[in-house]
Amino acid sequence: MNSKVKILVLRAPGTNCDGETIFAFEEAGGSCALVPVGELVRHEKRLADYQIMVIPGGFSYGDDIAAGKVLAGELRLKLREEVPEFVRRGGLILGACNGFQVLVKTSILPGFEVNGLQPLTLTNNDSGRFECRWVHLGVNQDSPCVFTKGIERMYLPVAHGEGKLVALPGVLSRVHPVVYYTDAGGKKTAKYPDNPNGSADAIAGICDDSGRIFALMPHPERHIRATQHPQWTRLGNASGYGDGFKIYRNAVEWAEGL
Repeated sequence: MNSKVKILVLRAPGTNCDGETIFAFEEAGGSCALVPVGELVRHEKRLADYQIMVIPGGFSYGDDIAAGKVLAGELRLKLREEVPEFVRRGGLILGACNGFQVLVKTSILPGFEVNGLQPLTLTNNDSGRFECRWVHLGVNQDSPCVFTKGIERMYLPVAHGEGKLVALPGVLSRVHPVVYYTDAGGKKTAKYPDNPNGSADAIAGICDDSGRIFALMPHPERHIRATQHPQWTRLGNASGYGDGFKIYRNAVEWAEGL
């Protein structure tokens, strides 16, 4: 499907969810370009030519130093003018898993610093191991997030070793939580295994003040079709879209108005 909405899917060595992300956005009506970060740094591609930028999941630069830290450094140091300008003119940014880690380590999320310090980070899971399974999620209905309009609950997979959200004192009250870990009944919980990492206040995803920058630890791009649900045969649901699809459709529909 052709679309005037152009999406830049950022790639770095170790990124591994770019293909699924492109499929999700193109299924939602967007037009994607897979762009290695070096092409932006060398000005071979221009961020200004796109309406949406995505930082997909994976292990950018092998998660050396810490998850997402090296790619975050590139965005802060080598694209320090392009990214803020993209945000100022109304562009959308989505980060999933490693993308969330990158966005908090640049302070693009939550969108502010505290005395020059990064106010949030994502650190090692309380379980001390890599968590790779499906989780229940609730969506904050009071959130300004563009991506989650009309969504109440989701069932999505996680795959991370550093997904625990922690914050400097007093910071959480200034953050916009968008997605929470819940139990199967939809109740927000800090208890393992429903909360796979021990995140503060069971937060699984946040946005900035505008609602146009959103990131989450679970992988919405891995539940685009109903048949990707791990129990789809038992549920008898072989057609239609999965729980993650509307995130991408919401983004494309919003960007069509830019």
